[in-house]
Amino acid sequence: MTIAKLSRRHLLQLMGATALVPLAQVPAFAQNSGVRALVLSDLHSAYERLPQLLSAVASQVGNGANLIVINGDVFELGNVVAMRSGGSVDWAFLERLVSLAPVVINIGNHEPDFDNDLANFVAQAEELGIFVVSTIVDSRTGEAYAPAEVMVSVGDSQVQVVGIATDAINTYPKPTREMMTIPAPAAWAAENLPEMLAHDDIKIVLSHAGVVADRDILPLLPVGTLLVGGHDHLRLGHEDAGVAYVHTGSWSSVMTIVDLVAGAAPKVVQAEIARDAEGDAELAELVAAAMAEHLTDDERASVGSMASAMTLGESGRYVAGKIAEAAGADIGFIGHTSFGAGFPAGEISLYDYNSVLRFEGKIVTAEVDAAVLEEILGRVNQDGDLPLEARTGDFLYVAPEGLAQKETYILAGNDWSFINQKNYFGREDLVFTEIEGLMLKPMIIETLK
Repeated sequence: MTIAKLSRRHLLQLMGATALVPLAQVPAFAQNSGVRALVLSDLHSAYERLPQLLSAVASQVGNGANLIVINGDVFELGNVVAMRSGGSVDWAFLERLVSLAPVVINIGNHEPDFDNDLANFVAQAEELGIFVVSTIVDSRTGEAYAPAEVMVSVGDSQVQVVGIATDAINTYPKPTREMMTIPAPAAWAAENLPEMLAHDDIKIVLSHAGVVADRDILPLLPVGTLLVGGHDHLRLGHEDAGVAYVHTGSWSSVMTIVDLVAGAAPKVVQAEIARDAEGDAELAELVAAAMAEHLTDDERASVGSMASAMTLGESGRYVAGKIAEAAGADIGFIGHTSFGAGFPAGEISLYDYNSVLRFEGKIVTAEVDAAVLEEILGRVNQDGDLPLEARTGDFLYVAPEGLAQKETYILAGNDWSFINQKNYFGREDLVFTEIEGLMLKPMIIETLK
């Protein structure tokens, strides 16, 4: 089989368009020409794709990749199999990665999902041989849970990896919050990165802070640096002044491959991890065994079906539209990270449904005039190819489109989006009212029957 060669110009075009390529089209890498990093992020115990992801990583290590970096959120409390087993499948996955190449993890807000003491996560990861980085401080001791930077020897190269945590404290498990102090990401970066990165080695910065903070971090980085974003569950690529900025999706759906040479602009390719791709047989057996042990009959049972699979964006707009219908509203809204993966085709078990629509919530409504709605619609449905400056991080899916002209409109959505309206709607003046007895997840299940 012939492997297609990707030119430097093509690579940059891929970054701009955030296009996906088949793994077979990723060119081989000569290990004496720098470092090839495999970039993962926001995996969230996505067991429906984890064996496929491991197989893809192994294939790329065989293709010359020699470093693996994970930008947080390996675990997912909402996956009942993962929660009840203490993440045994996830830890087995990490152990297999370590057998393939050096692994660096930046702590995300879901690392304490199964054990609320982050010190235990760090200890277990380091026992496997994983390098852990973070800016989170243990408020009980005043000491960092892990160093903010590590130097990793990869072949003949030294790779400096820096980890920056999100300070969105409410996204961490509640019992963990009182055990941590987290500096503001952009302020920490401005104070520390210029001196920290003042050398000639290969540089990777893993930021779980989200796009808004990352925009302030980007100008601080020297030529040749790779900045990996996370937390927002985006897939994007951006290059500015020889610095590459990537987000590599979520739910084990994308792997980003980056070639790094000190002082040179990184070269980036992104590859899709298909749910129906061939997965690692040993890990697939572990997933099947964990499901057999930990799923109840109700969780295995079908709650409905889809005639065809939906992308993440299609799923978000489907749910937003159904919210509007159920609420008798003009238009519906729901946050992007309310979702894991898109709806699969065929019968959907309760377990699979909960991996698509992650969180329960009340349905609320608000009334706005046409001018306010127009402002809101300027920042929604950001799953397309948008310039970096237009991105808000997490965002709202909205449906339906093409509303008739009116003086006022009724908005409906899950309560989380309206409670956190400054982040989602870009304003704080929306007055919303709960619809008594209307809950998000059972309401959407009814639409699948």
